[in-house]
Amino acid sequence: MTEAQDSAETPRKRPKPGERRLQILQAIASMLEEGEAERVTTAALAARLQVSEAALYRHFASKAQMYEGLLEFIEQTIFGLINQIDSSAQTPTEKARATVTMLLGFAEKNPGMTRLLIGEAIVFEHARLQQRVNQIIDRIEASLRQTLKLGAIEDGAGEPASQASLALCFVMGRWLRFAKTGFRQRPTEHAAEVLSRLF
Repeated sequence: MTEAQDSAETPRKRPKPGERRLQILQAIASMLEEGEAERVTTAALAARLQVSEAALYRHFASKAQMYEGLLEFIEQTIFGLINQIDSSAQTPTEKARATVTMLLGFAEKNPGMTRLLIGEAIVFEHARLQQRVNQIIDRIEASLRQTLKLGAIEDGAGEPASQASLALCFVMGRWLRFAKTGFRQRPTEHAAEVLSRLF
């Protein structure tokens, strides 16, 4: 039997439930990491996955829903890690420093997600996506503020709201620089020195 006959007789393996959905999200994230920032089209996404555009819409009602799937992953990951940091035995200042370091590291490991977090990937998409990103950013700042408030109570130093705002500005600036340099300038570069001054 030739290889061609063998492949013709072997039925194409169907993905398990939820597997194709995950493949779609991974493909979008991968496309956001490549080359210059540009709008990801469903046609390009379908070509990447070697499926029809109609096949994409069997798993997501719209492209906005695909981006929401990525934002859900970002939210669960970031706040899961923040909860771990918050439940550790570190001091509030150490927790704040660890949270900022984690946010920088998350971007470094997930370049495509960084383009979502700075809003670059969703400029031409549904407005609710930017609102979702804003909510994530607001929650991060609120979490930092709460942690720093505990530190201020303990040692009477710093102003939690302004300190949390400054920390978040540092994080977002690093995310932006990372994306705008084509992921060459790492967010974590010299971060320890900055954080020692910030906290």
